[in-house]
Amino acid sequence: MDHDQPAQRHRRPEGVDDATVSAVGKVSEALEVVEQARGMLYGFHRLCGTADLTLGEAVDELREAGHDELADSIATELVGRNILAGRWSFQVVEEYDEGYYAAFCSTEQGVREQLVQGRPHLYEAEMKEDRRTHGAPHHEAAPTSGP
Repeated sequence: MDHDQPAQRHRRPEGVDDATVSAVGKVSEALEVVEQARGMLYGFHRLCGTADLTLGEAVDELREAGHDELADSIATELVGRNILAGRWSFQVVEEYDEGYYAAFCSTEQGVREQLVQGRPHLYEAEMKEDRRTHGAPHHEAAPTSGP
């Protein structure tokens, strides 16, 4: 492989114009934001679980300290409580993944397949070609080792 040329998957298919590459790039950019939001949602899910487990430990400590009535009240009101109607956070994550997230991923892939032969990151690959110093160390178009 010529390391001073982008991989074939990062080259614009023949006949694809700048406006199309830009538009496809925007759809992919929007998916990247959705990916970031998904990560935050998973963080929210983990924080909710940690809070519930920690609260359970607090209830145990309140009981050990002789505050049974308060411990019972917290255990009944909050420990194991749904965060939304009928849902724990894992159910929110599942609904998001199986609905909006799946639809967004499918749409982004469909746009790439329809307009640029499925090639990913064309906009960024072209930006790299424009910005790098051709022939200079650490400015190769592709890795010099590995896959």
